[in-house]
This record gives sequence, structure tokens and C-alpha cells, in this order.
Amino acid sequence: MFSKQLGKRTVNIALVVVDMQNGFVSPEGSYAKLGMNISHYRTIIPNIQKLLDYCREIGIPIFYTEAVREASGIDLLTHVHILLPKSREETHLVPICIRGTWDGNTIDELKPAAEDHLIIKRRDGAFQDTELRMWLQSLGVNTLVFCGVDTSICVETSLREAFNLGYDVMLISDATASGNQQHYTTTLERVGNYYGIVLNFERFKKMIDGMRRIDATEVRAEEIDKALSSFCEEFGLLDIRKVL
Repeated sequence: MFSKQLGKRTVNIALVVVDMQNGFVSPEGSYAKLGMNISHYRTIIPNIQKLLDYCREIGIPIFYTEAVREASGIDLLTHVHILLPKSREETHLVPICIRGTWDGNTIDELKPAAEDHLIIKRRDGAFQDTELRMWLQSLGVNTLVFCGVDTSICVETSLREAFNLGYDVMLISDATASGNQQHYTTTLERVGNYYGIVLNFERFKKMIDGMRRIDATEVRAEEIDKALSSFCEEFGLLDIRKVL
């Protein structure tokens, strides 16, 4: 598992891949059958593949989420909500991501490996009524990196849940997508302003490679301190070294 001591804090990172399922992302899936535009969802597949390969290479544990429904319809939103936006009405037209079906499975291009972890969720957030928090605690994870779909719905909800539970959070900008580009942009701005950091895959890799370099070579304390200061300035972060 990837773990790094930075000053007085230890950073233990895990990746969360949100809802990259056939029903949402595949051309033959439910969303496509409903005539919904999934083109943005599909463009991020190569970047998520690179992100997965990199995380597996350096030992960052990977957690997949799959949002599923029951074929009986017992968990439809209309059973619990009276004030329900029309944007949620797709569940009445075509059964979406039914548990145990192809539609509900993660797409083949990103299929979980044997060492990965799968979280089945019933609502937008990855933590609500799931095992995710317990599993993360078992591994000592305190920092979560998010990717997947939809940026402004399930990804943002899961990221906010994580933050409010005490996890540090990152969002990989070119490995997440929304059906609405304005919503996508707003989420990236909101996350960067209030919750954590937003960065693309290459910047994430550069960051992790820099952290690995601290152990791999003789790096002076002044150099590490300068790099941390630069990182805080780049992402508008509170410098925790000054408040501890």
C-alpha cells in the first residue's frame, strides 16, 4: 500500500472509481437507449485506464462503486420522495443498472482486478449504507482520490461525504465527466475552493512521483519544505505546517 510520511502527517492514499458501469457508459447501456448523451462519459475511459494502471503499479488500493437497483423496483426514488426533479424520471422508462445484470456491471475496459474492492451502493453517495468507510479504516486510508461519473452527482456527493468524514480528497479532472458541462465545471470549482484539490492525471502522477522520490534519493529537508510550500500555493491550500 502507498504510504508517505510528510512532516508530522502520514498520507495513505486510495482511489475511488465511481459508477463506470455499462448502464451509464456503454453504447448498448440503458442511458444510451434512453437517448442520453454519454459521449463525455466515454472520453474519460483512457485516462481512467492510465490512472488504474499507475495506482496498481505503485500499490495504491482501488475501490470501485456500482450503483444498482432491484428488478422489483422496491428501491425506486418515487417510494421515498414526493418532490422529485424530472431529471430523475429515467428510472421509470427503462430499468437501469439492475443488480446482477450486465447493465449494472463495470465496463470491461475498466473491470476490477482480483485485488481491487467493489462497493455496491443504492444512492448517490459511496458511503451511505455501504462498507466503504469500514474497509478504508481497515487499511488506514486517510486520503481519497476520486474519478468516474457523474462529476456533479455521484462523484461530488461521494467526495463531500468523504470530506465530512475527515478524509482528505482529490478529484482527477480529466478522469471524471458530466452529462452537463456547466455542472462539471461548477463541481471542479467547488471542490478546489472548499474541499480539496483538483488536478489532471499527469499532475497527480507528478505529485506522487515527487513523494516517492523523497525516499528513493537523498533529498534535503530544505528542498522538501520548498516543494511543500510551492504545492500549497499552486492549489490554494492552507499550509498545515503553520497551524499545527
